[in-house]
Amino acid sequence: MNNNIMDTALIFEGGGMRASYTAGFLNNLLENNLYFDYVAGISAGSSHSINYLSRNTERAKRAFVDIALDPNFGGWSSFLKGEGYFRSKYIYEETHYEGAALPFDFDLFMSNPAKLRIGAFDRMLGKMHYFSKTDMKDVNDLVKIVRASSSMPIFMPATHYGGHCYVDGGLGGGIALDVAKADGYKRFFVILTREKGYRKRPVKFDKLLRAYYKKYPAVAEALLNRHKIYNETLDELEALERQGKAFLVYPNQMPVSNREMNYHKLSESYHLGYAQGKQDVVKWKKFLNVDGK
Repeated sequence: MNNNIMDTALIFEGGGMRASYTAGFLNNLLENNLYFDYVAGISAGSSHSINYLSRNTERAKRAFVDIALDPNFGGWSSFLKGEGYFRSKYIYEETHYEGAALPFDFDLFMSNPAKLRIGAFDRMLGKMHYFSKTDMKDVNDLVKIVRASSSMPIFMPATHYGGHCYVDGGLGGGIALDVAKADGYKRFFVILTREKGYRKRPVKFDKLLRAYYKKYPAVAEALLNRHKIYNETLDELEALERQGKAFLVYPNQMPVSNREMNYHKLSESYHLGYAQGKQDVVKWKKFLNVDGK
């Protein structure tokens, strides 16, 4: 594989099933041969990142649309059993095989020379940890890391990996601008899952949250402070955009929540995102200074 965008970091925001919409953006990037040499993602954005790097348009859609038709996907019954509202062990660790729901070509993924960063929140240390390809010795490492990044607090069990325990990387803010900057990038193409102008509000019921996570106070603190980090990151990105150093891709609308499980709603969400991407790709190419041919 060869990449043609070398000076700009591609960043995928998380957002659970809102990623059904941004999967349409992702597939427009691939269909227009817009290949970034650096990709960073958190939570649902980590799934987007690996699907993008393996250049798998079908899997990008299936992971956030067709998966809802799978009877093993989840729901309140699996939540009450302790398996999670989304059955993360199944989704991330049991679907990547040939013939399964979301087959993944690990060798093809690794053949892409692009750098990758996936963020997860270390439950005990109380801070973000960013994984790279060097942490992924085989496909089992990769899917475990993506699961760790995507383990939504309360709604999904934490992920144990490499002697640590991780929860959703969204606790660190949800947009991996910090690591892209630390890796030396000064231009950013950011795919967001909220409409322009959105700002996150403080979490309600802070006492109940602290009680729920009494064994892991760092998680509670991160959840309570997440809105500040998220909003500050958006402020910084908007400033960078005004300077011509960032391009922010917002959904024109967001028809689903992060926990949507209805296939028809998710399918509509994907097609709305795809149609928007098809219309906006000319603007993307102009910022990226490539013709995409």
